[in-house]
Amino acid sequence: MKEVIINTKMKAEQTVEASKTAAAVGSGTARVFATPMMIALMENAALKCLDKFLDEGETSVGTAISTTHTSATPMDMDVYAIAEIVGAEGRRVDFEITAYDKCGVIGEAKHTRVVVNAERFESKANDKLKNI
Repeated sequence: MKEVIINTKMKAEQTVEASKTAAAVGSGTARVFATPMMIALMENAALKCLDKFLDEGETSVGTAISTTHTSATPMDMDVYAIAEIVGAEGRRVDFEITAYDKCGVIGEAKHTRVVVNAERFESKANDKLKNI
């Protein structure tokens, strides 16, 4: 892993489609942007933010997220999240993330990712299959 630069920012964006609503993903019955989909968007912004600091064979995995979802977004509206690196220690990188729609802030999060060797990480996860 290369040296991580604090205050690096990255944006991830998408449009709220029917498949991304609370009713579709099972987190509610409303046809509005689902909280799990907002969290995925936030994590994607953090992932993209950290990617430029990774060496070949490395990836990052989310280990913690604390979030609020404070405003509903209807279908067909664009949403985006901006992740900012606020801390780094060893393989751990901390982010603050804010999500928006065209009307303003819809959620905020504190998120932690850890840099891992991708092949070793997946192999260890797959080893669980041997124990069932």
